[in-house]
Amino acid sequence: MIADVVTELVPEYDTSGTDSPNAMLGNYPDSKHITEALRVLIDALLPGRMSQGVSRNEELTVFLTRTLCQAWRLLLREIEVALPFGWQGEAGKTEGCKAIKDPAARTICILSNFCRRLPDVRRMITEDTRAAYEGDPAALSFAEVQISYPGLFAIVSHRIAHELYLLDVPIVPRVMSEWVHAKTGIDIHPGATIGLGLFIDHGTGVVIGETTEIGNRVKIYQGVTLGARSFPLDENGLPIKHIKRHPTVEDDVVIYSNASILGGDTIIGKGSTIGGNVFIMETVPPNSFVAAIHPELHIKKNEGAAGT
Repeated sequence: MIADVVTELVPEYDTSGTDSPNAMLGNYPDSKHITEALRVLIDALLPGRMSQGVSRNEELTVFLTRTLCQAWRLLLREIEVALPFGWQGEAGKTEGCKAIKDPAARTICILSNFCRRLPDVRRMITEDTRAAYEGDPAALSFAEVQISYPGLFAIVSHRIAHELYLLDVPIVPRVMSEWVHAKTGIDIHPGATIGLGLFIDHGTGVVIGETTEIGNRVKIYQGVTLGARSFPLDENGLPIKHIKRHPTVEDDVVIYSNASILGGDTIIGKGSTIGGNVFIMETVPPNSFVAAIHPELHIKKNEGAAGT
């Protein structure tokens, strides 16, 4: 019986290459190594989130050296294996590390540039932590925010994945973001551009699309979608890649729960407040308040207990 199933299954796999939906799993990046590298990087940039952090018997410099070397080793093979799976539309790009033809040398270039960005990423994480502490009266300490808040966890992970995305690393940053999505319910595409001091409160169900741009000091509640309105198609009927299709949210905006804001031309102006359960597909001027219009609430007095 098994032999018959195998015989029927074999033609369903494309063994000639990887650029097809029925390609056989081959020399792909190892998702376990990628997520472990992310865990290690989070530990380096936010000590205590993934482990006990820096022990009393270990100096900070030793801790950081050890964790960053571990992350380097984990990512070295996975990035090199991922390089052939880059978006075909970028085949002509030759700037930066893409100009290096040898995959091993290009991977070293990518990792070197990535590591140089980590001090700036750490500075951004500090502002994100401060935003959560100052934005939530239930937060009683910075440590509570750093160790337990899912929104901060998602933002820290995104800032790491985003740096790899900017270096044109295929697959790896998306594996990172989807692992965090599964853990927190917060879905941030690694391509999204996020300013300083983002606070995602509660977080479950938040979706932030690839070409979203978020300014500084923005606060987002659970269930918010920053999504695409439509997908322009090419001559083959396929979605056109890497065009602006998600909204821009300017500085000092608050977006309450379950709001949906769609479209690449949609801008939420600086200082605006977006109420819960609204659906927006057009630009909102600065310092606006947007709320859904509900019918009048009618409350009928109970005439008696059921069955009387």
